[in-house]
Amino acid sequence: MEDIDAIAALQDPVRRRLYEYVVSQGREVGRNEAAEAAGVARTLAAHHLDRLTEAGLLESGSRRLTGRSGPGAGRPAKVYTRARGERAVSLPARDYRTAAELLAEAAEQAGLDAGLCAAARRRGEALRGSAAPCGGLEEAMAMLAARGYEPHLEGAAGIQDAEGAKGTTGEAAPVVRMRNCPFHAVAERFPPLVCGMNLALLEGLFGTDGPVRARMDARPGECCVVVESSKNNIR
Repeated sequence: MEDIDAIAALQDPVRRRLYEYVVSQGREVGRNEAAEAAGVARTLAAHHLDRLTEAGLLESGSRRLTGRSGPGAGRPAKVYTRARGERAVSLPARDYRTAAELLAEAAEQAGLDAGLCAAARRRGEALRGSAAPCGGLEEAMAMLAARGYEPHLEGAAGIQDAEGAKGTTGEAAPVVRMRNCPFHAVAERFPPLVCGMNLALLEGLFGTDGPVRARMDARPGECCVVVESSKNNIR
């Protein structure tokens, strides 16, 4: 019932907006920033943010938002990030995670990596259906967002992520990174197997002969796969 209670905390629309904003940033968020983003007063935002922390959906800490230290730097402010734990509800109770871990363990021990990747690529192609290969990074981000990857664009100023946040300015070619891996729990135990499966799935979903391509580029706290333009352009 604990997971049900935690998810039920998101029923309030203001609380839901605050949670979604904090999660979409991929960094610590202060009360003032969250309140402004949600269009509510700071005191109301603080109340809901603390409720989300009590429910285990956010984690809180404190730091000086000015970036300064010592006398005159101001008091530390309360900041929030997404909680590391997972929440899931299934009625009636199901345990697909254990089944996935057992299947992954058996596949790894039997050396079935190639067969699993082939199956994942076929599944990606089936999800794409008769549609042409993905037309560009913006389309790829929409497809990734729909599947829970939480994509954001790096290396291109002014381009928005799937939640509307601005991309990071940089000289490098734009690349789509993902703050969430839908297979995170199993990938932590069997990283080569599951990350390879994930890459093959996205290769099938986007196609291998279109304007975008998926490749491995693991970074702590994010999905191991990134998506980039094969022609260094955005459509």
